[in-house]
Amino acid sequence: MQKTIHTTGLDALYLASIDSCVKRITAVAGFPITAVAEKFIRDNDGTYDFHWFTSEKSAMETALGASVCGCRSLVLVKHVGMNLLADPLITSVTHTIGAGVVILAGDDPAAFGSQNEQDSRWYGKIAEIAVFDPSGPETAYECLIRAFEISEEASAPVIVRVTDRLEKSEGRVLRITPRAGGRGKLFDPSVWKLTMHGKHQLFHLRSQPILTREAEKGSLNRVSTKGSVGVISSGFPSAIVDELLSGDEQWNSVSHLALGVVSPFPYELAASFVRKHERILVTEESEPFIESHTRIFGNVYGKETGHLPYGLLNREHIGFALENLDRAHVTEYTSIQTIAERGPRPICSDCPYMPLYHILRRLDVMIAGDMGCSIRTAPEPLGAVDTGFSLGGAISTACGFTKNGIAVIGDFGLAHSGIIGLINAVDHGSDVLVIVLQNDVAAMTGGQAAPDIKEAVRALVPDLEVFDPDAGARNMGEAAFEELERMIKEKLDLKGVSVIYVKCKCVMY
Repeated sequence: MQKTIHTTGLDALYLASIDSCVKRITAVAGFPITAVAEKFIRDNDGTYDFHWFTSEKSAMETALGASVCGCRSLVLVKHVGMNLLADPLITSVTHTIGAGVVILAGDDPAAFGSQNEQDSRWYGKIAEIAVFDPSGPETAYECLIRAFEISEEASAPVIVRVTDRLEKSEGRVLRITPRAGGRGKLFDPSVWKLTMHGKHQLFHLRSQPILTREAEKGSLNRVSTKGSVGVISSGFPSAIVDELLSGDEQWNSVSHLALGVVSPFPYELAASFVRKHERILVTEESEPFIESHTRIFGNVYGKETGHLPYGLLNREHIGFALENLDRAHVTEYTSIQTIAERGPRPICSDCPYMPLYHILRRLDVMIAGDMGCSIRTAPEPLGAVDTGFSLGGAISTACGFTKNGIAVIGDFGLAHSGIIGLINAVDHGSDVLVIVLQNDVAAMTGGQAAPDIKEAVRALVPDLEVFDPDAGARNMGEAAFEELERMIKEKLDLKGVSVIYVKCKCVMY
């Protein structure tokens, strides 16, 4: 039985998971994936097991463990989380799995809430797996349903890329009858008869043809051939192109190839489409992934030719590009966005850690920040921290400073991966002061609980002090401010690793 409903992209992803009989969901919070995870928490009626994780690597490994026991699993991470789970992901492809494993990778074109603007589609190339790139609720539902099926057929995880605009988009979805629940496909241990090289050979002989056939012949790619100009798209830009071509008489003779599957790249399908047209515009977010694969066919324009900006696309961008396809190169998109132009995203004015940031600004030492709230103190007027490379990376970064420095890290970042840097700092005998901001929540991602690993840290670093200016207050008083500054300066004069836990309550949670 099938039923057509009007829904959002977010709800479509949820319904597809339910209709695919997902039993295990692991998630690490972060924009734009937090909204998806919260939907699963809010609507869980006991049909699946959901857990927040502090590490994407652990989230992926837990999903793989469920898979080999026959449970379909869904992993929810933002794009930078793909970097951490890449280790078990790439190995799982040749190791093989059991029941389907799908990774919902939340990309952030224009980096509205992220430290970078990377494109998760490239992990399809690196890991040799399928990547689906839906454009709206209907394709989001269809892609996720098919992703679990193809994951089990190829015995490898599948990536489904989503964005904030896709989650918020609205459309009609043809919902299928859920398959019977219960135990699914199990892991086949006979693969251990093969060498590691043999496992890779088996993947290319058995799994890769399945994935290639899906990319070239599957129903998730849509094509309409009309005039001499064509557009190739994927993801949410496909919906923008559909709207532009159907709503503007100027462009109603433009052909459109909307790719729902971008990895393995459908070379034959794309080549056939390109050769039927005089000029091709590739519209995609964030990087020129499709464009880099199709430029070999000639007369292809997009980001690399300057017709479209990198990152987020809108209707005006695409209309401008179509109007200028007679130009080999365009230079309109050469300006670089500044904070002054975009508008600042400052730390909360009543943040209880504000006195600490004023202390840090006055110190004549390098200060490594982390990918939490403290990163917002790097720009002026605060100028409190000097660097911010990755979540959990502050301690290792500070260990690389040529003089004694400070690492400022949140308790969530410490549990995420910072503890590894702390272990290495102690083992190497580094001279570093670690300031842990103990919010007890992951403040940047929605207030999820952060584990308290203080006693584990104390076992590593005997020189650990807890600074709690007032257990019942939300802000540090002037006397507490002076005491904290004195403590920090004393620790900076010591050799080895020192830790100060600064305990305050986040004003938002």
